[in-house]
Amino acid sequence: MESKCNTPMESVRLESLSNCKLIIGNYPAFQYDALGGGGVASLNMSETEHLYSVAFKPSEFKIPPLNYKTTKLYGIPILPGIEIKMFLDTLNGTINKKDGEILLQFESRFVLNLFSLTYFPPLSVKTVLCTNKVEQGLFKAIGKPLDRKGKSTLVGIATIPPTGNFFLDLFLGLPNEAFALLNCNITF
Repeated sequence: MESKCNTPMESVRLESLSNCKLIIGNYPAFQYDALGGGGVASLNMSETEHLYSVAFKPSEFKIPPLNYKTTKLYGIPILPGIEIKMFLDTLNGTINKKDGEILLQFESRFVLNLFSLTYFPPLSVKTVLCTNKVEQGLFKAIGKPLDRKGKSTLVGIATIPPTGNFFLDLFLGLPNEAFALLNCNITF
């Protein structure tokens, strides 16, 4: 008898959507249009029916930068010349097609660039993006399970460690907590 454990399946595509949110510490929320981001993951079925293991390739996963085209603060685009690029290191976990629960280990580096003149050391972000309730210190939120149309809202809270850059660490109050809300579409 053949085991279902880690049986290779096809693939799954995650597409990021608009109306996302990023917050660090007590600073106001960035309204982030992540439309056009995403990638394809390998997909394996586990021993539990409807539970799939996914692993995205960081080199093939696109995350739109935060800049004046994608990001607003209080409804106003951030200044041209300010850009935060995100470099994905890890995005893998599980998707339960039966109840819509998603748990993804997310690790990334956020690099702030000011007017192409100053590049700060990367902010290291490690969290679990999920459809469950998250609560830690400053933040509390509940994601939205994957629905029949493939829509979901993932939420995560991370503690951002100091970068070693005195000015950036002071400005952001590092170590500090950060919150992310990602609206996405997932298709099998």
